[in-house]
Amino acid sequence: MTAQSRKADYSESTRQALVDSAVSLFTENGYAATSLDAVARRARLTKGALYHHFTGKQALFEAAFEAVEAAVMARLGQVVAGGPEGAWDRAIGGVNAYVRVCLEPAYRRIVIHEGPVVMGWERWRAAEEHFSFGLVKAVLESLVAAGELDELPVETTTRILFGALAAGAAIIADAEEPERAVAEVSGTVVRVLEGMRRSR
Repeated sequence: MTAQSRKADYSESTRQALVDSAVSLFTENGYAATSLDAVARRARLTKGALYHHFTGKQALFEAAFEAVEAAVMARLGQVVAGGPEGAWDRAIGGVNAYVRVCLEPAYRRIVIHEGPVVMGWERWRAAEEHFSFGLVKAVLESLVAAGELDELPVETTTRILFGALAAGAAIIADAEEPERAVAEVSGTVVRVLEGMRRSR
């Protein structure tokens, strides 16, 4: 390993430590109550090291947001892509897995609650589309290819379903009875899909 590659590895591990620290603190305390000093302290790094990687608190929040989203999308991608089940069962499994993700503290606080406030609605929506829109579209395309759904305008249908899932996530995140909300959102989205399912 060259000195340059060692330096790059160290730089990446430093950045990752800061992001991990930020995810923990933003989840526990929220954006407003989390200081950059606290993030650096938890990561056992200096504030100077933090500013080497991030221009400020919002940039750090966006990196934390991306880390949480990327981890969730990787997990959901495995649910809908693999396994011996047919396309329909994988799609339903994906819906059920996603609504349960909305109960996870980091996703609930960073992505659903604080993301739109900290990043602004437009930027947050674009980030959400970047991460999850493609997965929803791939699921619909797989259902059409498997003959589970009639031919339909995939782009339009994806946007409608994506919007329904986003609304469902907000319902779950704000619910006084989260488990009940999960069941209601999951059941509703599945019924929407069943309404589009090709008659057998």
